[in-house]
Amino acid sequence: MKNLNQKQKKIILIIILVIALITYYYLYTKNNTEEINNENLEITNNETQEESKEEEKIVVHITGAVNKEGIVELQEGARIADAIEKAGGAKENADIKNINLATILEDGMKVHIPTIEETQANNENINVEDNASSQIATETTNITSNTKTQGKININTATQGELDTLPGIGPSTAAKIIDYRKENGKFKSIEEIKEVSGIGDAKYEKIKELIII
Repeated sequence: MKNLNQKQKKIILIIILVIALITYYYLYTKNNTEEINNENLEITNNETQEESKEEEKIVVHITGAVNKEGIVELQEGARIADAIEKAGGAKENADIKNINLATILEDGMKVHIPTIEETQANNENINVEDNASSQIATETTNITSNTKTQGKININTATQGELDTLPGIGPSTAAKIIDYRKENGKFKSIEEIKEVSGIGDAKYEKIKELIII
């Protein structure tokens, strides 16, 4: 440096200063670029999370014994209990003892919360149906009992299918027995069945122990 003149020294200082400015600019620009990229990435992540949250929403229609019937919006994975809470809670006359409040809901579902009166009415209808079914079953049993007594077939009430089970009596002969009943009334004795065309003494001997009137 001692051998350099004043002009050369100035040139070297300028070069050093320029290099320092370029280095500073490069580092400053790089840091700012990274910060901007990080901010953009954070904004993008936030937007993605918000969109994801919106996609996780489900809509459910809730009716019945709740304070606010209608459409409620819930998070995906919500349960019936959440829907009831969102609808303002259950009313005092709500009957939820038979509802699984932990059931996970799906988008578009309809949930009905019955009242105690509704449940009682449904139970009464079920009892009526059960009683009617029992009565029908009893009547059917009585009819069967009348047709078959002690393993024997009543030739005055038996159907064609039941008569067909007798030995030697096919579908056509069974039909003739029924036609005879229609034309002549009920059989007065089991021997009268021999009056039916196709039933002779030999066939009668096979069935006489299996029929009654």
